[in-house]
Amino acid sequence: MQAYWKTIRRNASSCLALALTATLAHAAEPATAFPTRTVQLVVGFSPGGLPDIAARLLAPALTDVWRQQVIVENRPGAGSAVAARMVAGANPDGHMILSTTAAHSAAPALYAKLGYDPAADFSGVALVGTTPLLLVVGPTSGMRALSDLIAQAKAKPGHINFASAGVGSNTHFGMEVFKSVAGLEMTHVPYKGIPEALTDVMTGRVDVFAAPLGNALALLRDSKLRALAVTKGQRTSLLPDVPTVAETGLAFRWETWFGLLVSSKTPRALVMRLNADITRILEQPAVAARWAALGAEVPRTTPEQFDQIVRDDIATFTRSARAAKIQPE
Repeated sequence: MQAYWKTIRRNASSCLALALTATLAHAAEPATAFPTRTVQLVVGFSPGGLPDIAARLLAPALTDVWRQQVIVENRPGAGSAVAARMVAGANPDGHMILSTTAAHSAAPALYAKLGYDPAADFSGVALVGTTPLLLVVGPTSGMRALSDLIAQAKAKPGHINFASAGVGSNTHFGMEVFKSVAGLEMTHVPYKGIPEALTDVMTGRVDVFAAPLGNALALLRDSKLRALAVTKGQRTSLLPDVPTVAETGLAFRWETWFGLLVSSKTPRALVMRLNADITRILEQPAVAARWAALGAEVPRTTPEQFDQIVRDDIATFTRSARAAKIQPE
């Protein structure tokens, strides 16, 4: 899951070359009329997750910019594969945009028959943000630290269960890799989305959940959850008292992205316009402040860089799945 950091940290001259190439390509292509009707932001998960928050934050701003209504449509299922199939098969004119997470890149490692290629059938538009996960338990849980979780899971293999936002979601895959690194056996309990998983970990119906940082913050502050560890390389300033997983001695770090993609058949000039319009909105102070409050960072990327992130992460997820002995279903 570190591929996007390598891509984002490329030197400035490389980024300038990409931008210049994109600008020249944009100028050489004929103008594309857009939008001519309502634009759909199709979210691969249920309401409440970061892809949904991103879409709902962007929709009104894009409506103002494009002077056409931009609506959000949630199509959860199979780690965003249901929404991805919908967008891959849509008319490639920019009027249907996928809002998803790194689960998009994990899909080939989890599903034998997707019906689409996450890299070849999509063009990255914009990386909207990156965020770590928080390993959280309910307020009445006996687990006070990550060492407690590890000790209990090793004492009773398979007895501890963990929630996810669905099979193939980032919250599922992150925990599978964590289990592999820690040498644990735990039972997976998939939910329809992040809110449902959070509800059941709060009430103690499930033991632990690797929740996106932004989704767990308010519940932590209200003492409805307890954080065991964060999966960043360093502690987050939003929760300075919460240790990283690495502080327990485990070589584990997990930060995911969420972003927007369209069909790869979409004209390149239009992809570049979408990227420019969305990037300008993401750079607005009010939007940047909203992401910071959710613990998300907004690295600026070109469509080409985002495409490379997707390809690199597909390879990373495939290797991780093999190491964790995850078999495609």
